[in-house]
Amino acid sequence: MLWDLFSSMIPPIASDFVAGESPAEAIAHVREINRGGVGGIVNLLGEHYSERSPADADREEYCSLLADLGCGDVDGTISVKPSQIGLDVGETVFEDNLATIVERAEAEGVFCWIDMEDHTTTDATLDAYERHATETDSGVGACLQANLKRTPDDLERLAALPEKVRLVKGAYNPPPDVGYRDRDRVDEAYEDCLEFAFREFDGGIAVGSHDPRMIERAKELYDAYGTDFEIQMLMGVRTAAQFELASEGYDVNQYLPFGPKWLSYFYRRIRERKENALFALRAVAGS
Repeated sequence: MLWDLFSSMIPPIASDFVAGESPAEAIAHVREINRGGVGGIVNLLGEHYSERSPADADREEYCSLLADLGCGDVDGTISVKPSQIGLDVGETVFEDNLATIVERAEAEGVFCWIDMEDHTTTDATLDAYERHATETDSGVGACLQANLKRTPDDLERLAALPEKVRLVKGAYNPPPDVGYRDRDRVDEAYEDCLEFAFREFDGGIAVGSHDPRMIERAKELYDAYGTDFEIQMLMGVRTAAQFELASEGYDVNQYLPFGPKWLSYFYRRIRERKENALFALRAVAGS
C-alpha cells in the first residue's frame, strides 16, 4: 500500500534527490551548486552486486567520471560503495577495483570517499581505507556510523591517519548487540563521537548530518578545539541551509547520487524502512 501511494511520486522526488541519469547531468548539478559555494560528492547509484561484471563496469564508470571531475573547473569528489565495486563478490575484487579507482582519483587530483554500508562490511571497508591512507599519497576518506557500538574504538584507531573521516548517525538498523536503535541514544553517541574527533583529530572531520543541533555542536567544538571540519548533507535535504552555511564561510558538500538505477534505489530504501518514505516527503516539503 505504501509503495502504491509513493510510486506515483517517484519522478518529482527523483528530480529532487537524484542528479539525473548521466554523468553529464551529475557534473552539471555540481557546477550549479558550486555557484552557491557548495561542493559536490558524486555517487553512481548501484550496490550489492553478486557478480563481478557489473562491479567492474561501475569501476570504469567511476574512472570516466573522475576524468570529468579532474578537469579543474569543478569542485567535486566521488563516493563509492564497497558492495558496488565487488565486496559481495569477494574482498579481492573489492580491493582491486578500489585500488584502480583510488589510483585514477589521485592522477586526476580528486578526493575519493569510501561509503560505509551495513555492519557486516565495516572491517573490510576500514581495512581498505587504512591501507590507502597509510600506503599511498591518495586522498581517501571513510565513513563511520555512530549507531554502531564499535565506532568509538574505530575512531580511536583512525585518529592518527592523515586522511578524512565522515561521521553519520547511521542509515541501517543494526542488531541490538551491535548497535543502537533508540533515536536519543544514537544522538548521544553521535555527540560523543563528534567531541572525540574534534579533540583528538588534527583535522579532516566531515559532519554528515542534517540535524541542526549536531551542526551547532560541531561549531561549538570547532571554537573549543580549532579542528578543521566540513559539513555534508544529501541532495534535496535542507538545501537552503546548505547554501546558508556556505555563505557563512563553512565548508559544505552535498552528497548527490546519479544514474539509471534511481528507481530501484528508492524502492529498496522504502522497502527497508517505511520511515524513509516519510523522511523523503518531509525533506521535499522542507528543503
